[in-house]
Amino acid sequence: MNNYLKKFIGQKEKIADRSTFKEIVFAFIGSFIAIATIGYFTKTYDNLLVMGSFGASCVLLFGFPKVAFSQPRNVILGHFISSFIGLFFLHFVGNDYISMALALATAIALMMATKTVHPPAGSNPLIIFLLGANWDYLVFPTLVGAVILVIVSLFYNNLHKNRVYPQYWF
Repeated sequence: MNNYLKKFIGQKEKIADRSTFKEIVFAFIGSFIAIATIGYFTKTYDNLLVMGSFGASCVLLFGFPKVAFSQPRNVILGHFISSFIGLFFLHFVGNDYISMALALATAIALMMATKTVHPPAGSNPLIIFLLGANWDYLVFPTLVGAVILVIVSLFYNNLHKNRVYPQYWF
């Protein structure tokens, strides 16, 4: 038991370096543009494109565009898989906390199995259960919103002289 509790102390690794002021401003502007674009399309076309997990997606896309979690495959398919699983469990298994927990666990397992892990997408099943969403939620906002985020990230991140986005597609 003592060895188990010692793990709680951590490995005493060095904390990650702080982002530079320029990186912070660049991420700020990119996130603003991405969510403003989604908001604009939501208002203009009267289709829901905003999803809470997209805020966390912006952290990755504009703050950490090189990591695997930020690649287009992970963003688009991670959101799609997680929303699909959330909708499946909500509509075919039931609207209770056990079904919601199974949906979340299944979404994580499927993202891991398909190499499409996008941590913000992990919240999609919970969002779907809280909203009682219908199947159209899979397209609007999930799929269309995720694609918009990737497109904005593609154009914006490549404006930076030291960034290349994406690292890979599929």
